[in-house]
Amino acid sequence: MDDLKAPRPLAVVTGASSGIGYHLACIAAAHGYDLVVAADRPLEEAVAAFKAAGAERVDAVQTELASRQGIDELMARLQGREVDALCANAGHGLGGAFLEQDFQDVQHVIDTNVTGTLYLIQQVARGMTARGQGRILVTGSIAGFQPGAFHAVYNGSKAFVDSFAQALRNEMKDSGVTVSLLMPGPTDTEFFERADLLDTKVGADMKKDDPAMVARMGFDAMLKGEADVVAGWKSKLQVVGSKVMPAQAVAEAHRKLAEPGSAKHNHPEYAQVHPIGPHEDNQS
Repeated sequence: MDDLKAPRPLAVVTGASSGIGYHLACIAAAHGYDLVVAADRPLEEAVAAFKAAGAERVDAVQTELASRQGIDELMARLQGREVDALCANAGHGLGGAFLEQDFQDVQHVIDTNVTGTLYLIQQVARGMTARGQGRILVTGSIAGFQPGAFHAVYNGSKAFVDSFAQALRNEMKDSGVTVSLLMPGPTDTEFFERADLLDTKVGADMKKDDPAMVARMGFDAMLKGEADVVAGWKSKLQVVGSKVMPAQAVAEAHRKLAEPGSAKHNHPEYAQVHPIGPHEDNQS
């Protein structure tokens, strides 16, 4: 089994084809990690960037991370190698009114954000605890603090992930394995396009954080073994507000940002310039 411990540490990053996950993988490569990366989209260009950033070996898996089969495929690519760091970042967004959503899309959000994430963490964390060392970074969201009108399923799934990560950290506090929670706010990624949110105020109008900055904050928190980090001062203010305001006041404020068509008053040309696409994975 000695040959399974590589001379370079190994990081697993999901949702690595773009956005926060892409930058997490780049940072890990620059820190001397080799990589196993996964996404539901092609990874060839990303793999070239990861190698240019410093990774000597990059194994890529294009698979459906909402399914146990997809996670099993990712785990098989490890070939028994020990994982030093796990960045569980893959997620799926979905905008619009819950009653108008196709339940297949709803299920996919839950399967990606919750079921797939938990299954992956359990598989990897068991090996880490057996060795008594390892680092886990879970990408949650400040959305987990907000009853998200017109993002009801997504925000609910992130509330679950935020809570789960914090609870798991406590369970594993004496294991030698740290669990850190990254909670971004609106970030300049493909999330809004893929979640069908380009006709909303939050999708079209709000200034968004740089994904490289968000990834750096999360990666640094993981290396330090910190419990959690909220990326960006505006996001920190939103979290504080969400904790002190009545839940329905938060939901109403969220509605003004996320209700379909809320951007059109400020962008009357929107429909011609930014066609709306289907619901797809984000952070992938």
